[in-house]
Amino acid sequence: MLALSVLTLALSGFVILMAHPRLYWGQVGNDLTPALMELPVSRNYHHGGWAPGTTFYRYAGSPYSASRTYDILNQNGWARSLHFLAAWFLVVTGLIYALAGLFSGHLLRDILPRGRELAPRVLWHELRQHLRSPSRSAAGGPPYNPLQKYTYSGVVILALPLMVVTGMAMSPAISAAYPWLAGMFGGSQSARTVHFFAFAVLVLFVLVHVAMVILTGFKRQMRAMTVGD
Repeated sequence: MLALSVLTLALSGFVILMAHPRLYWGQVGNDLTPALMELPVSRNYHHGGWAPGTTFYRYAGSPYSASRTYDILNQNGWARSLHFLAAWFLVVTGLIYALAGLFSGHLLRDILPRGRELAPRVLWHELRQHLRSPSRSAAGGPPYNPLQKYTYSGVVILALPLMVVTGMAMSPAISAAYPWLAGMFGGSQSARTVHFFAFAVLVLFVLVHVAMVILTGFKRQMRAMTVGD
C-alpha cells in the first residue's frame, strides 16, 4: 500500500508540476513574477509570451495582468484530486510504520545512528568503502551499516514528514484553517519549493535503494522486506 501510494503521488505530482513548472520563494508566485527555478517540463516551460499588460493603478510598480499568447497545458484537476487522496494513504501507512517501529524498538535499535556513528570520519569511511568495493551479496534486514542508518533516518525522520507538512501547507482548505503551516516555511510558495526538493530526494532514494537491492541479492532482499525472512 505504501509503495502504491508513493508511485501514485509521484505520477500525479509530476502532472501537477507540468501545469506550472516554476518554483518560487515566499508567499506568492505566478508567471509574471521572477521564479527561483524554471523546470524544463511540458510546453508551459517554453511559451510564446504575453500580450501587453494592463496596470491596476497609475503609480509605478502597480500590479498588472496580461493574457497569454499561447495555449497552456492545464489539464491537471484529476491529478490534484488523486494526489490529495493518495497522500492520506501515505500518511496512514507512515503513521502505522512509525508507531510500530517506535513501540517495537526497531527505530531506536536499528534505524537511528549511535553516537559514535555520527562522527564525520565514520561517514567518510563508509562512503569510501562503498565507492571502492563492488556491492556484495548481503543478508536482508538489520543490522544496518552507518551509511544505511544515515539514509533511512533522513527519509523516515526528515524527508517523509517534510513532504507531508509542506503538502498540507499547500492545501487551500488546510492552510486557511491553519495558516501557520505555510508560515513555517515563509509562505505557500516556499512550501511548494521545499515539497519539490523533498520529493526529488525521495525519488533518488528509491532509485538507489532498488539498485542496491538488485546488486546485493534481489530474491533475498525482497523476501526480507516482505515476509521478514
